[in-house]
Amino acid sequence: MKRNPATIASSDREVPGIEIAPGLRYTEVLVDWLDPPAIVETGFARMAPVHHYRLLHFDTETTGLAGGTGTRAFMIGAADWLDGRFRIRQLTLTTMAAETAMLHTFAEWLSGDTVLVSYNGKCYDAPLLATRYRLARLPNPLAGLAHLDLLHPVRRHWKRQWPNCRLATAERQLLGVVREDDLPGAEAPAAWLTYLRGGSARNLRRVAAHNAQDLKSLAGVLLHMARCPATPG
Repeated sequence: MKRNPATIASSDREVPGIEIAPGLRYTEVLVDWLDPPAIVETGFARMAPVHHYRLLHFDTETTGLAGGTGTRAFMIGAADWLDGRFRIRQLTLTTMAAETAMLHTFAEWLSGDTVLVSYNGKCYDAPLLATRYRLARLPNPLAGLAHLDLLHPVRRHWKRQWPNCRLATAERQLLGVVREDDLPGAEAPAAWLTYLRGGSARNLRRVAAHNAQDLKSLAGVLLHMARCPATPG
C-alpha cells in the first residue's frame, strides 16, 4: 500500500491572518495600487463598460491542476477597490474540515451585480468552485454573474508577439512586474499538504504572497487593456 511521505514536525506553523472559523484563516490588507477610473471600459473583452466598484478580481490556489471532484481550493483570494485603495482579502484552510466555512464566507463577498475578473477563471477557477459548492450542497454564488476572463483578450492581442500568454508573462510585458522569491504555482499543493502534515508554514506564506500578486496583476492588466479597447483584426 502506498503511503504519504512523512513530514518532520516544524515549529514554524504561523499562518497569516485571524481565525474566523475553526481551521479557516482570514487576511485583509489595503494597498495603494493604481487609480481606476469610475467607469472601466471593457470593450476589449466585448463587454459593456462597468463601474470599478462592481469588479471583484479572484484567484484560487488548489490541490492540483487537473480539476475534477478530488481537487479543492485551499486558498481563495479576492480583491476590489475600496475608498480609493486596493483591498486584498484571502481565505486559507488550515484543516480540510473548514472548507464549508470558506465557501460560505466567499459567497458573502458576492452580490448580484458583481463582475468577476480572473485569468483562465472561466475554464478553471469558476468550475472548480462550482464543484466544491455542489459537493457541499450549497448554492453556487458565481452562477449567473458577469465574468471577465482576461486570458482570452490577452491571447487575441498578443499571442503572436509573446512566447506564451501566462499571467506572469502579461504582468512582465504590460506592467513591468518581475517577481522575486516567487513560489511557482505548481508547488502550491505541496506547500499546503506539507503544512497539513505538521511541516513548516513558510511555503504556505509564499503561496499567499504569490496569490496577492496575482490579484494585483489582474487589476493592472485589466486597466492596461481598458486603455486600448479595440481588438486587432
